[in-house]
Amino acid sequence: MSSDVRDAVAMRKHVHRLLAAQRDLLSPLAVDNLNRAVSDLSIALEDGAQGEALKLEMGNLEEAANKWLKPYPNAAWRENVEVLLVALAVAMAIRTFFIQPFKIPTGSMQPTLFGVTQDYDYNQPGFVMPAGWERVKEWFAGVSYVHAVAQADGELTAVDPARRFLIFNLYQTFTVGGVQHKIWFPPDYGEAPPFPDPFGVQKQIDPLVYRARLEPGRFYRKGEDVVKVCMKAGDHLFVDRVSYNFRKPERGEIIVFETKGVLNLDSMGFNRMPQDQFYIKRMVVKPGERVQIGNDRHVRINGERLDASTPHFENVYGFNPKTPPSESHYSGHVNGTVAQEYGIVPVAPLFPDEETVFTNGPDSYMVFGDNTCNSFDSRAWGSFPAKNVIGKSFFVYWPITDRFGWANE
Repeated sequence: MSSDVRDAVAMRKHVHRLLAAQRDLLSPLAVDNLNRAVSDLSIALEDGAQGEALKLEMGNLEEAANKWLKPYPNAAWRENVEVLLVALAVAMAIRTFFIQPFKIPTGSMQPTLFGVTQDYDYNQPGFVMPAGWERVKEWFAGVSYVHAVAQADGELTAVDPARRFLIFNLYQTFTVGGVQHKIWFPPDYGEAPPFPDPFGVQKQIDPLVYRARLEPGRFYRKGEDVVKVCMKAGDHLFVDRVSYNFRKPERGEIIVFETKGVLNLDSMGFNRMPQDQFYIKRMVVKPGERVQIGNDRHVRINGERLDASTPHFENVYGFNPKTPPSESHYSGHVNGTVAQEYGIVPVAPLFPDEETVFTNGPDSYMVFGDNTCNSFDSRAWGSFPAKNVIGKSFFVYWPITDRFGWANE
């Protein structure tokens, strides 16, 4: 096909599209003339017209289009908006049906996947903050340093929420001695756990207050450090939303699910499970299975013990049984008896001992965090509906650490 023929076909298609879009706005005379010009070019193409004969019909169609079609106001803006809307629609479709970005909110899956953590070594005398290329490398590893000193004597009276633009933190302010202090581009502090006030009502702590150990009401001297903390970003990953449309989750896979409808009531009837979040845990118990947690820190499914030879549990059960369970290390799964023995805050009220058997309901799953000493999981609140599953862990894309990439099981 010659270039003239390609141009003629593209021109005919374009004018035909515009005619279809404006048909209700054009007069019958305009529609007839445009149809005639399009038809004449089509006949010329069918007859194999070339060169000047084809260009003549293209010129006639261009003349008719310029005369009868209505020009679009702000055509350039219209085209840019259309491109933007198409791009947004494609992005939403990908997010809804294929892959979805997800940020690890807590440390319950460490050391497999990390949530936001803080390091107070930055506070120690003699610590030298990295500079130059070393600082750049640390930034790519998700490490940020936050430092602010009091500009006046006085109490810390207010910590305001971070101001955001889209997904970016712009700044956060706090007030000491009546003077407002500003932290520009603060890092992601993750989530802070709620705490009960004297009346049992759960209140949310500001993440900066929680991470930097701020004490509202404390008196600071001018020049004294108010905020001094090293923050380490949680893992950001893509969630595969496709696979579970064709199969069910396999034991040991790391899945993301929504918390809506999951109950964990305290003594006052307050639901400690937030209803508007997404959690990430390792799926351990399938529908209808009976589960126990032994004092050896191994789960038993229908009486069968899981161990390091079980797919996806190579690291979880790869611990030395002679070492006590420790936070952010692979230590198997802890029940109430073991937690009490080692002075761990109770994390498994549904599994007080190794004799307790929990039977999972139909069409539901139970999940455990790899950080067994600090994971709010099915040991506390039981199972959740299979319909809550969003997808499976797919690819860690930030930060650039040894967890970056595909192999995080």
